[in-house]
Amino acid sequence: MIDFKTLASNRWLLVAVAAVSAVIGAGAVAAVTHLSGSVLATPQRAAVERVIHDYVLAHPEIIPEAMGLMRDRETGREIAANRDAILTPYGSAWAGNPKGDITIVEYFDYNCGFCRSSLATIAKLVASDPQLRVVFRELPILSAESRTAARLSLVAADRGRFKQFHEALYAGGPISDISMAGAMRAAGLAPEMVQQAITNPRIDAEIQRNLRIAQQLGMTGTPSWVIGDHVVSAALPLEELQRLIAKLRAKT
Repeated sequence: MIDFKTLASNRWLLVAVAAVSAVIGAGAVAAVTHLSGSVLATPQRAAVERVIHDYVLAHPEIIPEAMGLMRDRETGREIAANRDAILTPYGSAWAGNPKGDITIVEYFDYNCGFCRSSLATIAKLVASDPQLRVVFRELPILSAESRTAARLSLVAADRGRFKQFHEALYAGGPISDISMAGAMRAAGLAPEMVQQAITNPRIDAEIQRNLRIAQQLGMTGTPSWVIGDHVVSAALPLEELQRLIAKLRAKT
């Protein structure tokens, strides 16, 4: 016999929370059956469904919480499946401590004003945390010029000149042929060499991989951050980045 009061206040509630983002009823009861290790009789199944149904109606605030937990769990699985492609920098496209205990990743677009404003935030973040590494990943989604700039940036990264190119291009304002040429000069990249290097299949393969992973992780814009097993698509202030890093460091 099932004690429905206990069911409503203990582990059955956890099952309800886990199930509300799916279909209330059969899916929830299947989870209950799995956890209980037994097959519930039809009257018991109906009673469990009613407990879950009533609790969810009385506490609808658990629905977004449960959906968030399930989304984070799925995101964590995608990050784990693509960990090397996310955390391993392309050439010199990183900042901070190469052997730091924490790595966070910024997916960015050179035509993104929020990404440009994040540049100073990242500099302060790295200066304040000697054990942090920041990896930069190209995510050219805003314009055709974004794609061109990303390819040039990867050429610079291949030659250890990412930082110089990155900072100069952002300092040059909106992307244009003039600003990209100026960034190449600032990075010491000869135009003839760039035109030859930019045809390397690795360049487009890197961009395509970043676009695919961004889609799998549910990124909704730039900048997007991968911090541990979480993805945040927003321009984050310094204090929030530090808080998330401290939380990840405590966990690991």
